[in-house]
Amino acid sequence: MPTEQENIENWRKIAIPFVQHLGIDIARMAEGRCELRLDVRPEHLNSFGVLHGGAIMTLLDVSLAGAARSVQPDMGVVTIEMKTTFMQPARGPVSGHGRLMHRTGRMAFVEGTLEDAEGRVCAHATGTFKYMPRAESTPTD
Repeated sequence: MPTEQENIENWRKIAIPFVQHLGIDIARMAEGRCELRLDVRPEHLNSFGVLHGGAIMTLLDVSLAGAARSVQPDMGVVTIEMKTTFMQPARGPVSGHGRLMHRTGRMAFVEGTLEDAEGRVCAHATGTFKYMPRAESTPTD
């Protein structure tokens, strides 16, 4: 099983331009768990002045994927399905927490939450991910 530091280093090497554009950063990734953080900027907001649902879903999607990958970082994962429930408005900074619930040789079943700075759960997601061989990618600047 890879160490948390190895997982974090591997995650940072993978080029995911949209995630980098949003400013999502990794806090932890080990043993079926992943925590990502986002400092909310004005361009992340909706017309009500709170974090846009698309940004919430992206943070959750990547957190869930990170939890699945944390136990097998040599493989990539692709989202097969994801269900998100929005519970209350999210204001920044926020964190996404993914937890691997079950896995088979090819599939991962994951759940996660998005929390605000006070630890309030603002959204919950469940997802199914498929493990895929990772093609070599080049980090972007």
